[in-house]
Amino acid sequence: MVSAIPIDAPNSNFRSHIRAHVGLTKPRIIELLLVTAVPTMFLAARGLPTAGIAAAVLIGGALSAGSANTFNSVYDRDIDALMKRTGHRPAVQGTVSVRAGIVQGVILGAASVVVLAVLANALAALLSLLAIGMYVVGYTIWLKRRTPQNIVWGGAAGCMPVLIAWAAVTGSLTWTPVVLFLIVFFWTPPHYWPLAIKYREDYAAAGVPMLPVVAPMSTVVRHVVIYSWVMVFASLVLIPIASMGWLYSIGAVVCGAFFLYLAYSLRRVQDAGPEDIERAAMRLFHGSITYLAVIFLLVGVDPFLS
Repeated sequence: MVSAIPIDAPNSNFRSHIRAHVGLTKPRIIELLLVTAVPTMFLAARGLPTAGIAAAVLIGGALSAGSANTFNSVYDRDIDALMKRTGHRPAVQGTVSVRAGIVQGVILGAASVVVLAVLANALAALLSLLAIGMYVVGYTIWLKRRTPQNIVWGGAAGCMPVLIAWAAVTGSLTWTPVVLFLIVFFWTPPHYWPLAIKYREDYAAAGVPMLPVVAPMSTVVRHVVIYSWVMVFASLVLIPIASMGWLYSIGAVVCGAFFLYLAYSLRRVQDAGPEDIERAAMRLFHGSITYLAVIFLLVGVDPFLS
């Protein structure tokens, strides 16, 4: 008797293949990057941007981030395989070949440049290309495996969406997008190091010198607190630089106090047991995501009230 082959088997395989390719782009990271880009558009336009510019930032930004993340997924497949948190990724499992991943990264990157150049301007397209290069070459290939400051300088690539969005709307760069860039830049270490605290054994097994792997906990926490203060300061500097209104001004103070409370909560348990430290670290990690989302929500809403 011949066994029946499910009719939907080809479709199921196709959907699995598509999911694997999408997984290479790390969609959740793309969402976080767009959280900063969209409000920056509103601030640059002092209201609603044109439909073409909005499409350029959303589509071009997503393609740019997807390209960078794809290259990162392919290049880091060896160390991802050694970590429990990343061992399921498509490049590790071999569900997407190295060649297919590289082709995908090139196509997405080229599409990003074209979309931004056609719908926005050359400066936005150039910044997109620069962001991909910074993340792939600067962070993934050069810094990540060599220095505990990897996430500090490598994280600069994650700040580029605000510059791209501002350039797409205005065709230039001013001090306002620079300050927005710095907010995200100084946010990145106290956002990522708490996650690295929880998964420091994974990073140690993979030979990635994240700060929580190579430095005492007191040093890590001190750096987290310092970067948190500088980040809050940068968020307040935006008020006079961009002529922000009352909503952002009040919100920046409240959100900054919330972030500092979480940072100092981690400091209070730095000499406690691993479970207490990890619990406080993950509260800061999740709280940092909330902080960034709310701060940039205020950035986007404020122009409509001013």
